[in-house]
Amino acid sequence: MTIYTARPIEPAVLKQLRDTDDAGRACVPYIDHEGGDPLRCCLRRIRPGERVALVTYAPLRRWAAETSAAPGAYDEQGPVFIHAEECEGLAGADPYSFTRPGALRVLRRYSRAGHILGGRLLEFPEAASEGFDAALDEAFSDPEVALVHVRAVEYGCFQFEVRR
Repeated sequence: MTIYTARPIEPAVLKQLRDTDDAGRACVPYIDHEGGDPLRCCLRRIRPGERVALVTYAPLRRWAAETSAAPGAYDEQGPVFIHAEECEGLAGADPYSFTRPGALRVLRRYSRAGHILGGRLLEFPEAASEGFDAALDEAFSDPEVALVHVRAVEYGCFQFEVRR
């Protein structure tokens, strides 16, 4: 079994999103007094009292700009929480912090051209990290798969990506 790296949103992209998001809207930071929602900048949950922003993010569009892929209609955008200011990223964080037992996720597989190759529903078992790695082994067993987006089932929100 291969060990995979959950990728947070890149710092250069975060800098852009903190100005204008992928829907062209200005970033509007606020203090989250309750916490608990997943941050995509450092792949951990918001702590009560942190200054954050909810922005629109288009992960496949951003990847396509790096790779010259043309996702066409597969280009999606949606809401993600990020720190309002630069943060430590993954420093010391559990990269699989959103993989608690019983959580439902969809793993969407994409080709080098940016086209969807399929998806898989995953309910995390008690050994969540091992179950997640096994699902990624299955996804990347297809040599056409270039990256996998992990999304929450409840709202369809982008959680993070894993690249080949």
